Amino acid sequence: MLRRGPIVAACALFILACTASARAYMPPVLAQLNAQVRRLSESFPAPSALDVMDLSTGYQVGFNANASMPAASTIKVPVMVTVFEQLARGRFDLDRRMTLLESDKDWGSGDLCDQPDGTTYTVATLLEKMIDISDNTAANMLIRLVGLQAINRSMRALGLHHTRLTDDVRTASWAIRQQLRTSPADLVRLLALMAQHRLVDAWSSNEMIHILEGDEYNTLLPEPLPDDVAIAHKTGSLFDTLDDAGIVYEPDAPYVIAVMTTGLPSLPAGRTFIRTLSLLAYREEARLARWRTANGIAPLDFGIGPTSPDVRYWSSGLEEPVTGG
Repeated sequence: MLRRGPIVAACALFILACTASARAYMPPVLAQLNAQVRRLSESFPAPSALDVMDLSTGYQVGFNANASMPAASTIKVPVMVTVFEQLARGRFDLDRRMTLLESDKDWGSGDLCDQPDGTTYTVATLLEKMIDISDNTAANMLIRLVGLQAINRSMRALGLHHTRLTDDVRTASWAIRQQLRTSPADLVRLLALMAQHRLVDAWSSNEMIHILEGDEYNTLLPEPLPDDVAIAHKTGSLFDTLDDAGIVYEPDAPYVIAVMTTGLPSLPAGRTFIRTLSLLAYREEARLARWRTANGIAPLDFGIGPTSPDVRYWSSGLEEPVTGG
């Protein structure tokens, strides 16, 4: 569900990222946020991990940010990135049609699993279904298109050390917890590159942000935020796992956040935990914007992203499937 459109695009550079002074010093507001999230995470009765990056400065706070966690459907972001990498290389285009096979089907999420074998869908439609309604069958079709090992190679090349797929999406198996893995730090790095329009290229980054805006499951990170705050995000869930990672366009202090939980005593407990952290990060980021103003640090100029020549794919609704063959 779109929370606001068109989404404002993130800038190409950090002000202080990767500098020695940024690593050595943290603004008091973020130091306080770091202490708060650590306190909440340490008292939470289940394994959890969190990373937050302020896009205007590059400062990060978190807890267990590099912990390898069950990725659930957040793994679909790396799948999407690899699709766009291969699109950029001309291996196929968004109109390429994929044929649904029985072996693609997973009944954990989505509706493509109920369609007859031989139905065909464009890559554009599969991308939208994979993210917006978290369709597992669409994800498996795209994994088959680009190749499982290609996704792993792509993530390693981007510096994601904890992201891996050893199988496609099979929710009926307990092994999915080990077969699909990532970390908050990996997801934040991926989304920060996207927000900076440096993931694949500016056009691809903008397209991926647009797709992530359409996530229809908004009960975790977006739930406590004001309705007019845009967020491009992807959720993930298993029976004892809840994850969410996204770019939050707080008007004066945009940031990237990823929260991952597993071994939950209950899913409601996980939802409350993620919502609490989301609202806390949002409020402290707003305070950080005021701190920057008080200290004479100008906010970055966030403009409208590049116009997409393929905007029709994301605005005209899902196509009718074609059956046969």
